[in-house]
Amino acid sequence: MLKGLALGALAGGISATVLAEPAAPASPGGYPRPALATGDSVQASDTKPIVETAIGRIRGYVRNGIYAFKAIPYGADTAGANRFMPPQKPTPWTGIRACLYHGLVSPQGPRGGWKNNEESWLFSWDDGSPSEDCLNLNVWTPGLDNAKRPVMVWLHGGGFSAGSATELPSYDGENLAHRGAVLVSVTHRLNVFGYLNLAAYGERYATSGNAGMLDIVAALEWVRDNIAQFGGDPGRVTIFGQSGGGGKVTTLMAMPSAKGLFHRAIVESGSLLTCATMESSGTLADKLLKQLNLSSSDLDKLQQMPYEDLSKAATAVTAMRMPASGVIDFRHMRGLLGWSPVAGNAALPNQPFDPAAPKITSSVPMIVGNTLNEFINGINKPDAFSMTADELTENVSKLWKDNAGTVIGTFRKSFPNANNFQLWSVIGTSTVRSSALEQCRRKTALKAAPAYSYRFDWQPPVLEGRPMAFHCSELAFVFDNAARCENMTGNGAAAHALAAKMSEAWIHFAATGDPNHAGIPHWKPFDPSTNGTMVFDDECAFREHLDDECQKVINES
Repeated sequence: MLKGLALGALAGGISATVLAEPAAPASPGGYPRPALATGDSVQASDTKPIVETAIGRIRGYVRNGIYAFKAIPYGADTAGANRFMPPQKPTPWTGIRACLYHGLVSPQGPRGGWKNNEESWLFSWDDGSPSEDCLNLNVWTPGLDNAKRPVMVWLHGGGFSAGSATELPSYDGENLAHRGAVLVSVTHRLNVFGYLNLAAYGERYATSGNAGMLDIVAALEWVRDNIAQFGGDPGRVTIFGQSGGGGKVTTLMAMPSAKGLFHRAIVESGSLLTCATMESSGTLADKLLKQLNLSSSDLDKLQQMPYEDLSKAATAVTAMRMPASGVIDFRHMRGLLGWSPVAGNAALPNQPFDPAAPKITSSVPMIVGNTLNEFINGINKPDAFSMTADELTENVSKLWKDNAGTVIGTFRKSFPNANNFQLWSVIGTSTVRSSALEQCRRKTALKAAPAYSYRFDWQPPVLEGRPMAFHCSELAFVFDNAARCENMTGNGAAAHALAAKMSEAWIHFAATGDPNHAGIPHWKPFDPSTNGTMVFDDECAFREHLDDECQKVINES
């Protein structure tokens, strides 16, 4: 007993009772046996859990009662002859494939955020290991049975050039699985590997400008063919994504090959209604060839060169040039994205949501929204809240020139308690809201399935509130990951309460096509005559005419 107490003290106060639990019997003189699994939160074995997929058996693990399978191949290696080509089926395997740890990610340029300590602390990125053998997905499920649970397929952000299914702690699907969904997250080709339009150089490259989107279609086909084995319903699949992931959702809605593979759609801060044209993307391809000193007769070298060389050249020709104002107008993102899907070919015949919403997915209901502060926030700016009235006027004048006073006065009426930087943030990022509202209008104009509008206003308590409702801030709440994202949320009671409300709305929408549940006010479908919007904050509220005057003044000015 004294020995147990001493060990308990060394362990930082673990009770002698806990330490006294019986260990696995040892064989006298033999090798020690593994410890008994007594209440372990993680169980992993050579023999379970195992699922038979269409191309082979896979082995995952269990954490907190949720089955997890990671780095499941849904496509073949995209290197060499497969580079720029539509995705190919993976080679079937014999035996049991371990799917315990997340997979390789698409090659991409360096992440600038690592230079900023405060930003790195908030986001806690995991950039993974790059490879062209990156067509893999992850699955979290409450049960390997025939329960036919709603399936939610997550498409990550990072524009169409960066990111992965595992880059952020918020993307972990365990807690959504606890709430009754089967969560799938997808890694696919990005930037030059996914969106280089070489159609002008031969029929074999006809859809090379949309290879990354065709990867996602292949992942959705994998879901259709396999998700029942994971307790999911292939007839209730929701695609949802944020930022560039929202743009991917928007694009999929206009792709003939994706029709019928999903049944609901959610766009978070990613209402990118247009994408590249055959002409603009062709010009970008020409620039890349020039950067690499290649001619049209050298295209085979594009598939043979090391991916690092191709990636470096692609980064050089698509460096984003910020507008003189320093503010991105979300209504005109097409010219700023660099690599992106290409409209005007068999894979994507038309612009995704311009001039109208796509009719081929008119029966698919949507949730569309944004955060209040998006790209203009106080991260890495300790003196942000010291902005003066003159500085506010100067910033707004860069965008709205002689109408700066009217714009500021209109927004001040809606946010009378905002400091100058907070007001500038709401004004400067209001075009993200404009695009979300326009997407809702165009969807509603089809007079078929509804759209539901939201705005995420919650202000995090960390860093004196300077981050505000920044771009990506809603993710911890959608995935019910307030604890995993404690640097962003503070991990307090208020964060957990809102995460329960928001994640449950997403789950209900995935299950039924309607986000309403007992924990939030009634959320009406979008009506362009009232612009009704659910505001997610400590006190959630459905508000009509939420920011009509603000939107009117920025659009008219």
